[in-house]
Amino acid sequence: MSPSILLFVVVIFALVCILRMAKISALVAFLIGGILAGPYVFNFFTLNDTWSLLGNLGILFLWFMVGLEMDISRVWSMRRSLLGFGAAQVLTIVFMLFPILAIITGWSVSGAMVMALMLALSSQSQGLPLLADSGKINSFVGKKSLSIFMFQDLLIIPLMVLLPVVAGKSFKIGATFIDVSVLSILLVVGVILIGKFLLTPLLKRVARLNSREAMLLTVWANILLWAYVMHLIGLPMGLGGFLAGMLMSETIYKNQISADMSPYTLLFIALFFVALGLELNIPVLLSKWYIIILAVAILVAIKFAAVFMVARIRRVPVNDATFMGLLLAQSGEFAILFLQMMRNNGIEIIPLPHQEVLTLVIILSMIISPLILMGYNKISRSGMFGTRKKSHEVSDSLIKEKPRVVICGFGRVGQIVARMLQEKNIPYVAIDTNANAVIQGREQGLNAVYGDATNINTLRRLGLSVPNTRAVVITIDSLNTAQRVILSIRSVAPHVKIYARTRNLGDTQNILHLNITQAFPETIESAFWLGYGVLSQLGVSREEVRDMLHDMRANGYEKLTGVPEQN
Repeated sequence: MSPSILLFVVVIFALVCILRMAKISALVAFLIGGILAGPYVFNFFTLNDTWSLLGNLGILFLWFMVGLEMDISRVWSMRRSLLGFGAAQVLTIVFMLFPILAIITGWSVSGAMVMALMLALSSQSQGLPLLADSGKINSFVGKKSLSIFMFQDLLIIPLMVLLPVVAGKSFKIGATFIDVSVLSILLVVGVILIGKFLLTPLLKRVARLNSREAMLLTVWANILLWAYVMHLIGLPMGLGGFLAGMLMSETIYKNQISADMSPYTLLFIALFFVALGLELNIPVLLSKWYIIILAVAILVAIKFAAVFMVARIRRVPVNDATFMGLLLAQSGEFAILFLQMMRNNGIEIIPLPHQEVLTLVIILSMIISPLILMGYNKISRSGMFGTRKKSHEVSDSLIKEKPRVVICGFGRVGQIVARMLQEKNIPYVAIDTNANAVIQGREQGLNAVYGDATNINTLRRLGLSVPNTRAVVITIDSLNTAQRVILSIRSVAPHVKIYARTRNLGDTQNILHLNITQAFPETIESAFWLGYGVLSQLGVSREEVRDMLHDMRANGYEKLTGVPEQN
């Protein structure tokens, strides 16, 4: 192994740690690492075909994950916030940026308009963690910020379609709007139909194989196929990755696919940003440092002002409006991806040197925005701006989306537990690798999803967390699988209460060593209920029977240790 590779990994590690302490996205660390490893600094690597291929795969996987997070039902439930905050924020930024870009840069009308739209998109990889770290994710300001991020996601299809439509053409608002709208609607409708009639039956058959490798290969093939189809019809391949994600976002397999794909996605996205850093012409950019700094200041100021004004018009308190403005003041990774796709597809809406300058402007805005926000939070907590006001809290409807109970295993026992929880209106989610059981349960109105409960990422995506989740119920037949599930649960939520169903007393004693709250052996509990019925019929008081059963259950059914069992 080359020493340069080892040194490169060490540099990346140090950058990630330093930037994350400053609440700056790790993606920025990979881009800076690419710059340092490139031909203008340490000269570890040069941009070759291999790096370009890895970078293109990173683009596809990032767009795939964005599409996978699309939740049509959630979009519909938030439609008022999406229009009131999301659309208003984007339109205000475009209205303020467009004349500046058109006049100062000398770009065409189409180039200035497309760039204004792209720069209006904020960094989700940075904004969402900052929102969570601030403790405002479930507050009024958190809900409105999430609606802005969601609206920006909805812009992706029309923006991708817009690129080839306006490339090399005069910009005619009416005609272009019709072209983009019709093509976007056709793509979305096509995705829904293909997902329902082709992809869902295919995934169902693959899930029956119970093979993680087969599922991964199906997802990969889906991404590459759609990317190739988009390329054939003259649209960016990144749109294919996004559509592939949308196809799977409404299936019961969404959580498991996301968990399985996450490690590969993070790897390829990191490689994309490294490749981007290798590609930047640093000497040329440094010669224009004053232009870049001025552009960053103007961009951050305009985005802050636009978000602040929209928030105040919607009667958001000054403190919350200021927080939202600083949270969304940067541009983001989506704009960088759009610029890269333009280069890859030969779309020259703006000159190539200007694209490189814009890339650096976007990166610097991503670096300084969280630092400004952290400074504002410190000053705000000190009370320097006057009386501190708490954000308006959202109604419990948003918080209740998190399950209070997670059921691992959706056989007959898991389904009965689910019905009991549903009867008492307790939020829950059940997970199983048996696709047929999940589909049948969902048809009966039960909240079940396909997935592997031994996978830590799957458990996190289901909403297993402290303090939201109050209990986990394990109804899995296999002792070995149940033990692995318990270990995975403990790594995510170490102190959550775990209740397990076991087959017999031996399995119960084995599983209790893993520090779970309680285990119920099927054979023993069935005998208890039989005995309860018989003794009650013979005149023994119910209190006496309950006391006796409580005594027999004590210390892991210790008094029954000598009872022979038959599986």
